Amino acid sequence: MVVPKAHCSKRKKVKLKNNRETVSVNKLKQLFASGAVLTFMSNIAYADYGLNMPVGVTETSRQVYDLHMLILWVCVAIAVVVFGAMIYSMIYHRKSQGAVASHFHESMTAELVWTVIPFVILVIMAIPATTVLIDMHDTSEADMTIKVTGYQWKWHYEYVGEDVDFFSTLDAKSNEARQLGSGIDPATVENYLLEVDHPLVLPVGKKVRILLTAADVIHAWWVPDFGWKKDAIPGFVNEGWVKVDKPGVYRGQCAELCGRDHGFMPIVVEVKSEADYIVWLAAQKGAAAAAKLAAIEDLDPRELKQKGKKVYRANCVACHQKKGEGIPGVFPAITGSPVATGDIDNHINLIMNGKVGTAMAAFKDQLSDLELAAVITYQRNSLGNKVGDTVQPAEIAALR
Repeated sequence: MVVPKAHCSKRKKVKLKNNRETVSVNKLKQLFASGAVLTFMSNIAYADYGLNMPVGVTETSRQVYDLHMLILWVCVAIAVVVFGAMIYSMIYHRKSQGAVASHFHESMTAELVWTVIPFVILVIMAIPATTVLIDMHDTSEADMTIKVTGYQWKWHYEYVGEDVDFFSTLDAKSNEARQLGSGIDPATVENYLLEVDHPLVLPVGKKVRILLTAADVIHAWWVPDFGWKKDAIPGFVNEGWVKVDKPGVYRGQCAELCGRDHGFMPIVVEVKSEADYIVWLAAQKGAAAAAKLAAIEDLDPRELKQKGKKVYRANCVACHQKKGEGIPGVFPAITGSPVATGDIDNHINLIMNGKVGTAMAAFKDQLSDLELAAVITYQRNSLGNKVGDTVQPAEIAALR
């Protein structure tokens, strides 16, 4: 039997299509087998998917959840009535049943019914919604206040009245694993991209007033378990409050597209018992006092380099890379650069004040005197550079 040419062509097309589908399926199987797809999905998913929004761990989050459920059931009731009437009409008042459509217009009764009823429903829904919104914005009678400032790409927490403040940055393990060509499997890093070096610590059962602002661009502070999100805007202060009912660790992220490393700006809040919080706060004050003493002492170059390496990994590696090679055409290299091997005053000025019109941020307000001195010393005597000079914290303090 001779098969027509057209049929042969069609059979070839089907075969080619099947081959493409087979290749695609095989590629997917390989990706799943390697764990790449599962790793990617686990990184973008904050929590397990469910049929409803989470209840959260604060009074505000529970109020939001209850309001959500109330409005949901109101909408369900409206849908049942409206679609029930439509389905009933379509079944029992169709033309095949001999139904004759009524002809009327400009009916005052109909106008009142479909205007008044929706208005009443909206008022009923607005009352609890307004109550929740008012309560969400009521920061009065707070037990403590924390000022939160967003930077690209970290958070600064200041405990108002306690002389305690620190920066919270993506932790070193996640930061290293996310680098191009790191060779580290993100699946091996616990809480990948959702861990920080210094979490915000709060006492359980205390109302905490949160003051939100930003130093560069618009950020947004968001912890899903707390039930609210607020923008951090340069030159403006937003307010919020939180009162967590049970100890634990709660994670969130910056929810505003704030620049190149937006996806690497997590939030971690650790809620402790009141006794543990008091111990933690005392330890922070002691560490701050020790840091001030260290800042007036001349440190050994090896100690400065060791400290500088940690600062570099936390703040510089994203742009200038782990070995200081930079990203050609995007971010300059530290290795052999005229800044890191040239005049030390220019190097200090660049690190402290940044450079207008470039991605180089000013670290004067982000790093301590000790951290600034250490990272400059590290850059000049590591990463392929051997200048031989050092910067002491006292020199940075004098320049401030």
